[in-house]
Amino acid sequence: MTISIAQRAEELSTLLRDRMGVHLGDGFAAKFTKAGRRLPRWARRKGEVILEAMALETHPKLAQQINHAKVNRAFKELRYFLRRQDPKARAKNRILDWITTVAFILFVTGGLILGVMMWRGLI
Repeated sequence: MTISIAQRAEELSTLLRDRMGVHLGDGFAAKFTKAGRRLPRWARRKGEVILEAMALETHPKLAQQINHAKVNRAFKELRYFLRRQDPKARAKNRILDWITTVAFILFVTGGLILGVMMWRGLI
């Protein structure tokens, strides 16, 4: 017995929830659209292949048009990518990005203040 595309997509939706932090939406389609630009371009293309196959699978005649080799490759590559994601590293990188942004803003503001003080002859 073969596993349907929708059932295989549920595994990807749990990976999206656990590894990428996409908690909104039910099912793969909603979680995939919410992930949006968190995914690289090639992963978004693979997800579109899976979504198209899911739509075709519901209709008996259109299900014959599914390119199963392409869909299996998309599942394999997307699953591999999602399993390699580290949620702790994502959180750490987000905090470090915030810290560097604040440091840059403080550096630029200090430079502007110093420049104005030099321009006005206070230093």
